Amino acid sequence: MPELMYREALNQALAEEMERDANVFLIGEEVGRYNGAFKVSQGLLDRFGSARIIDAPISELGFGGMSVGAAMVGLRPVVEMMTWNFAILAMDQIVNNAAKLRHMSGGQLRCPIVFRGPGGAGGRLSSQHSQALEANYAHFPGLKVIAPATPADAKGMLKAAIRDENPVIMFEGERLYALKGEVPEGEHVVPLGKADVKREGTDVTIITWSRMYYFCMQAAEELAKEGINAEVLDLRTLRPLDEEAILASVRKTNRAVIVEEGWALAGVGASVVDIIQSKAFDDLDAPVERVTGLDVNMSYAANLENATQPDAPKIIAAVKKVLYREGA
Repeated sequence: MPELMYREALNQALAEEMERDANVFLIGEEVGRYNGAFKVSQGLLDRFGSARIIDAPISELGFGGMSVGAAMVGLRPVVEMMTWNFAILAMDQIVNNAAKLRHMSGGQLRCPIVFRGPGGAGGRLSSQHSQALEANYAHFPGLKVIAPATPADAKGMLKAAIRDENPVIMFEGERLYALKGEVPEGEHVVPLGKADVKREGTDVTIITWSRMYYFCMQAAEELAKEGINAEVLDLRTLRPLDEEAILASVRKTNRAVIVEEGWALAGVGASVVDIIQSKAFDDLDAPVERVTGLDVNMSYAANLENATQPDAPKIIAAVKKVLYREGA
């Protein structure tokens, strides 16, 4: 199986879906001649032309709304946001139009559209460019929200998102684009709404998504050296949540730690904890722990940025807490 960078896996998914369906097009800032801010659209302009790879002006609200209209009349837009921080400007079109059209039209209208781009800390980009905003979009009915961690999942989930009849929000960890992993060739589609056990374990379930997955795997390997066998569950889809997979894992291990890059208040992890404690309370041997970003705005300095986010030592400490092995 070939190894691809995360950005290359996304590029492959876009190219394959544009070949498969002439209604698919890509629009965003610098996606054409510049090949995308993170080079996800490398070579697509030469391959598909300017009618399907469209350089948009710096107006997320404008090209976001235009793309919603295109989806309403039968096209399948993929809208690249240079960063989800900028996409805040387009939230009116995303949550008040794309998310609600099917409901408000009694099913007469549909909106098959993908809004995708980088999120989370980007590496010394300071407060306005370093936010993990998944919870903002997961709050709204009518949207599907995905956040793949691996190149293989990035390819497979983007393909599934493009084929979906509903608006899909796709978060790509900004510091994942150069990461490499094995990616199946050809028709590789990962169904939305299905979590994935990336590491089997028996002592505790670590639940996460996107870039935090790698810290969780690092923590699990370190814990294994101390005889602690951690299961790592990658949610992948944040709306709808895969309740069945969450509950099955927690009922097996009887303990849970939720790890997310975003802030704790009203985070996706809070909803996961609610699912566990309302539906698997009797299976728990300890209260659920959460490891989140600190409740502060991101600093520019690299040392402060790292201190603000979850990492393997913080995850290990949370695991030991639910195992009543603090200080071990």
